[in-house]
Amino acid sequence: MTQQDTLDVIKRGCDELLPETELKQKLALGRPLRIKAGFDPTAPDLHLGHTVLLNKMRQLQEMGHHALFLIGDFTGMIGDPTGKNATRPPLTREQVLENAQSYREQVFKVLDPVKTEICFNSTWMDKFSAVDLIKLAATHTVAQMLERDDFGKRYNNQQPIAIHEFIYPLVQGYDSVALKADMELGGTDQKFNLLMGRELQKHFGQPAQCVLTMPLLEGLDGVNKMSKSLGNYVGITDAPQEMFGKLMSVSDDLMWRYLELLSFESMHTIAQWRSETQAGRNPRDIKVLLAQELVTRFHSRKAAEDALMEFEARFKQGVLPEDMPEFRVESNSGHIGIAHLLKQAGLTESTSEALRMIQAGAVKLDGARIEDKTLQIKAGAVVVAQVGKRKFGRITVH
Repeated sequence: MTQQDTLDVIKRGCDELLPETELKQKLALGRPLRIKAGFDPTAPDLHLGHTVLLNKMRQLQEMGHHALFLIGDFTGMIGDPTGKNATRPPLTREQVLENAQSYREQVFKVLDPVKTEICFNSTWMDKFSAVDLIKLAATHTVAQMLERDDFGKRYNNQQPIAIHEFIYPLVQGYDSVALKADMELGGTDQKFNLLMGRELQKHFGQPAQCVLTMPLLEGLDGVNKMSKSLGNYVGITDAPQEMFGKLMSVSDDLMWRYLELLSFESMHTIAQWRSETQAGRNPRDIKVLLAQELVTRFHSRKAAEDALMEFEARFKQGVLPEDMPEFRVESNSGHIGIAHLLKQAGLTESTSEALRMIQAGAVKLDGARIEDKTLQIKAGAVVVAQVGKRKFGRITVH
């Protein structure tokens, strides 16, 4: 590959590469680069949103670079304030270690274990003295910290900011010093912290790392960031049929976003598929290819084939309309009852009619007959609803 070919692969789907000229210089050295990506073990399960960054690291591994998968077992006990309007509760040491073990088991579903170095930032941070931490804090001012968007907003809104929250980006930045990282990957919400790594490396006399930010993947609702707490996620440990069904539920527009950020197909192939759909090919065909690719990656080819067969049996034989209407409904306190969901979507005239249809066995969600009249659907969920033989809708719950 030429250097430009390499840069094209690295930049695929990325939000920013900073600075590109420096990365070219690093690539020209002809040695494997040390590529860092950090994860705080604040939750034990990875979802497809996490794999956007991991996929990029896998691509860099395949180019011969060295992956540093950093588990922030020390920073996890501080609590990352990124994107939060309140102080995040820190985890206990036991919670951190339990979640970290789960991460280790799941990450190799994407990364090459032979080319991956698992690191824990407690390795060097546990050796820090109070004096060391004060010296690290002295490298930046409060004004510089308030340049970070979420800190600035909380300060302007007179919301409290705990002193330890300022420590978090400093420690994340120091991780790059400890690992001598050539490049760090992170989501767009991590830009401040990633640039902190550059500044601290300069302070400690090291070459500054390049920064590659990846976009935050929208969840199944197509609006909010994929999140387990919102229920709009696809977990990499989801059962094959569940994973397949969730991916088939995404909108046609969101499908292209998922292809760019999650698929290993070339951009040339994806562009060809887009042209074919514009010429009349059913987008559902492309969605099947995406769902099969991801189920194969996280399970097996046979699991993907079986999931497709089950999906076809549940949905295609039910004669779902090709032009199924899409609806958005509002939840109350993070949930919505099945009867209210059907009424808001216009699939029934009233909640009482919805209840009668459920009692008659005429309501299905994602191909499964609904019998529980008290069923609650989480905000963030995307479901395919059927009432009777002719009323269908893909419903996103907000």
